[in-house]
Amino acid sequence: MTDATGKINLLGLTQAEMEQFFESIGEKRFRAGQMMKWIHHFGVDDFDAMSNVSKVLREKLKASAEIRGPEVVSEDISTDGTRKWVVRVASGSCVETVYIPQGSRGTLCVSSQAGCALDCSFCSTGKQGFNSDLSAAEVIGQVWIANKSFGSVPAKIDRAITNVVMMGMGEPLLNFENVMDALSLMMEDQAYGLSKRRVTISTSGVVPAIDRLKDFTDASLAISLHAPNDELRTQLVPINKKYPIKELLRSAAGYMSTLGERRVCVIEYTLIAGVNDHRQHARELAALLRDFPCKINIIPFNPFDQSDYRRPSDSSIGNFRQILHEAGYTVTVRTTRADDIGAACGQLVGAVGDNTRRSERYAEAASKRLLGEAQSAATGREFTKADNLAVSADRHGA
Repeated sequence: MTDATGKINLLGLTQAEMEQFFESIGEKRFRAGQMMKWIHHFGVDDFDAMSNVSKVLREKLKASAEIRGPEVVSEDISTDGTRKWVVRVASGSCVETVYIPQGSRGTLCVSSQAGCALDCSFCSTGKQGFNSDLSAAEVIGQVWIANKSFGSVPAKIDRAITNVVMMGMGEPLLNFENVMDALSLMMEDQAYGLSKRRVTISTSGVVPAIDRLKDFTDASLAISLHAPNDELRTQLVPINKKYPIKELLRSAAGYMSTLGERRVCVIEYTLIAGVNDHRQHARELAALLRDFPCKINIIPFNPFDQSDYRRPSDSSIGNFRQILHEAGYTVTVRTTRADDIGAACGQLVGAVGDNTRRSERYAEAASKRLLGEAQSAATGREFTKADNLAVSADRHGA
């Protein structure tokens, strides 16, 4: 991708694209490998610092290319060691990237869009509306920034970043081509060399894009399910109206069947008090996934200002997990991390130049809700959206 100066940004080029670039300027293809190592292994963005590149080629590169990552606006470190970067992208919006250390594992949560085109009811990112897709350079640039902060790859005995999950701001599969290029770089030995098992795409269920995945990548797959039936899931994840659960699981199973090696899909289930955390929901989920090999990741809801949803009690979380465990599933309950810096799952908001007016509508709704709370103080009772969903679940035998 070229910028206003007409220079191509080498940061987002795949191995094949890098080879094509060097051929286009009259150089041998092997230069691509050299350049990728300088950029991704060593984090170098200055052509003059590349010691095995001739002065003539360095001048040629300076005239036609650049290495430019997103601008780092801020970096915060949580009390638990989690780190969050806010970076500004070309559209002027800011997105967030989060690094989560846990033992020998270091997971980087990467954003794919400024805002999100979807509007899942429990996610703060969606309340910001949508501005733009990130370029491949802006997606991989988040890995580049984080990796540089820990030192160059060859200097490390153990890589600080062992896993990458496309679970940050945005729906990755609605920015398909750029995300696929970034995934290629994550797993390319000349770049970050991550195992295909350690790079995960998380999707809310863009079925046509899932059907295309097998032709572009063999990364791991996570499905943001969050409900065991279509009625409830459509309320929580609106895209379900277009691509219902049966179709979503069919598509995911088709992709996983191309991977082999006993790899299974991860089912993500955000547990919300009084909404989808009933025992019956757990039993229904167990039945739904009976013929779908998977692991289940339970994510207790993390509150944010624009939502009246609540985090479930520890007993509800434990009961839900136990029912699934007894049904034979491998179940993990995700520990809430970095809520002190707004980096917990579902809390990423950045600063989005909203093109949808969705953020404006949510701000108006929040004002009305505050007014309703003041009015309900006289009666001591407020009937919320969460209550409505809980009543609906109870009617279904929860």
